[in-house]
Amino acid sequence: MHAAFAQPSAPVLRIEGGVATITLNRPAQRNRLENADLKALLLHFDTVNREPGVRVLVLTANTAGQPRPVFCAGYDIGGFDEPGHGSTFFEEIPDTLAAMRPVTICALNGSVYGGATDVVLACDLRIGLQGIEWRMPATALGLHYYPSGLRRYVGRLGLAGAKRAFLTARPFTAQQLDAMGLFEALVGTDDWAATLQSLLDDVLALAPLAVEETKKSLREIEAGQADEARLREREQTSSQSLDFAEGRAAFAQRRQPVFVGR
Repeated sequence: MHAAFAQPSAPVLRIEGGVATITLNRPAQRNRLENADLKALLLHFDTVNREPGVRVLVLTANTAGQPRPVFCAGYDIGGFDEPGHGSTFFEEIPDTLAAMRPVTICALNGSVYGGATDVVLACDLRIGLQGIEWRMPATALGLHYYPSGLRRYVGRLGLAGAKRAFLTARPFTAQQLDAMGLFEALVGTDDWAATLQSLLDDVLALAPLAVEETKKSLREIEAGQADEARLREREQTSSQSLDFAEGRAAFAQRRQPVFVGR
């Protein structure tokens, strides 16, 4: 599924060819997130956001050596007792991820539990591995989940899916999640690398400026913060861009466009 790293560590960031990849890297602990890992993720998010050449962020996990692949077992609830941490601090991770500039893809190559499910939901797109499990045990632990996480659950899985997740704490199968439209693709290990690469190729082939500005608008619409004038301004900017001129020329000439992001 993923090339093993030499040693377990905080999440690892690699940037290559316009794609940033963050890999959770504690497979022996089922990639459980400790407070130090959350801090590392926030630093990686900031690094990626500041790198204009990065157009896509992939979030995945090292599952080497696991009897059954686990993308992330969730937040280490022992960290709740550390000063300045707990659910409020954890909430920063999916909230920051959801607001990032590049297109974000979760390559969900294992089962996922607890708060990590919201990290998956915070990504723009997802591919899933067949046979994985998904469970949100907040209420089974006596916890009312934080507001933005509840909103993401309702927004991605619908009210019925969110109620099932939080009011039963029963696991979802990958097929159930796929039926709710969560995944761009649900595939086995043999097709994993090719499926992810195909999705990356499709996103990277799009006009960078149009993608970035459209993502902002979609996020504002989702949050109920859309301003008609601002949306129209973005529309006008894109219509006057070099990329739109190139896109029209390429369409007329039946060739692939070469976008420059302006």
